[in-house]
Amino acid sequence: MAEGWETLRLLSEPTRARILALVRREELSVAELQEILGMGQSRISSHLGLLRQGNLVADRREGKHSFYGVNPALSGPVRNLVESALVVAEDEEVFAEDLRNLERILARRKQVAETYFNLVAGRLGRSYCPGRSWQALGHFLLLLSPRIRVADLGAGEGMISQLLARNAEKVFCIDRSPRMVEVGKELAEKNGLKNLEYKLGDIESVPMEDASVELAILSQALHHAEKPRKAIEEAFRILKPGGRLAVLDLAEHSFEKAHELYADKWLGFSENDLYQYLRDAGFRSVEVTPVSKEEQEPGFVTLLATGLRPGA
Repeated sequence: MAEGWETLRLLSEPTRARILALVRREELSVAELQEILGMGQSRISSHLGLLRQGNLVADRREGKHSFYGVNPALSGPVRNLVESALVVAEDEEVFAEDLRNLERILARRKQVAETYFNLVAGRLGRSYCPGRSWQALGHFLLLLSPRIRVADLGAGEGMISQLLARNAEKVFCIDRSPRMVEVGKELAEKNGLKNLEYKLGDIESVPMEDASVELAILSQALHHAEKPRKAIEEAFRILKPGGRLAVLDLAEHSFEKAHELYADKWLGFSENDLYQYLRDAGFRSVEVTPVSKEEQEPGFVTLLATGLRPGA
């Protein structure tokens, strides 16, 4: 771990301070940092290398790309030193421009995914989608109870919600694609499902009140999230005490074309990752189980993760 004097030396260089201030807010790739800071790849990589040697940043591989964030294992004294130094750095005028550029980068990330789902809206039920199989959905639906309030987070057109709404008290479909919400509303009206409500919103900032549903589901939605942990935390927030979360998503894989073919942000998750996400968010009785494997290449495996919010 970087000692105090070494940390001060690293942060005394303005560019490194700017980089650290940015990756404290969001994990970023070298290419994204280049665009935000208007600097060359070699310069950015050199500074990141020094920050990594000093254990101030950690990197995460996602396909061909590496994303950098503040090292979560920073000791208390070093973390306090970093926070104090960045307060000064962030007060500089140039950092205001960095933040504007960061917001543009993050907006572009979301737009890529939204464009994809707007294009396939109305075709998801007929088109191939990684991890979607009746075997997996069968396991998923076995967990669901009638006459409860349900939140389908990242619902798309709401294929699952269309089924649940036939017995549930109320089903809320949350999706960030305006076109998906539009198509879903049309389907709900066509099928006479008055207890099915569509809301435009992000699974990382769900437009619902605390403790408002008994069941939250994330079906093949988590790998599209910028911050999966935040999505799990939001599910915990909107669940009533004693409520259940059910996550159906892809196991970790190496099919990198999924990024461009399906607008996937993450190449699935390991069983350990999903387990830890739910535990860290506060869920108990957490279980993670493989429920299906596709025969065709690349052989996607689907995981089912469940957890209960304590109480009641």
